[in-house]
Amino acid sequence: MLYTIIKALHIIFMVSYFAGIFYLVRIFVYYKDTDEFAEDKKRILREQYTFMARRLWNIITVPAGIIMAVCGLVMIFLNTGLMKTPWFHLKLTFLVGLTIYHYWCWKKVLRLKELNGNTLETANIKLRQANEIATFILFLVVFTVILKSQVIEYWWQLIAGFFVLVFLIMMTVKLVNKNKKVINNSEW
Repeated sequence: MLYTIIKALHIIFMVSYFAGIFYLVRIFVYYKDTDEFAEDKKRILREQYTFMARRLWNIITVPAGIIMAVCGLVMIFLNTGLMKTPWFHLKLTFLVGLTIYHYWCWKKVLRLKELNGNTLETANIKLRQANEIATFILFLVVFTVILKSQVIEYWWQLIAGFFVLVFLIMMTVKLVNKNKKVINNSEW
């Protein structure tokens, strides 16, 4: 029973953590979108986006990530057999990727504060593409946890499907960004 409760908490805080990460990188995109705005509007919006990013990071994303990680560690402690399964090692590998992405997000939150309303150096399209990394990691982790040993058995089909998914999402991001430019240019 305790394991099931911890697992439920792990899932709840995983959802909260990913919601925070998804929205955080979207805030970076919105911040970058202000590059073309009038100075007064740009200053106000950038102050707001910086405030929102810091609050989201400190109040939702990091606490949810910590609780998610603690619950995960407790589950490993309660079920040490997990460490003997190949699919779980794969999940942990994906979580290393998530940790690197988390660190990148943290550095961007700190950078927004340092900028004091100045331009974020990262290109808009790069931020939009980076916004999808958490989606990819979420797909990898969820499919690994649900399919377990089948992930190892059908690895090449899953990798092929994953690359198709990555390609489709990246092309969609580029298409949306291209259409956004066309719409913005036609409004003037």
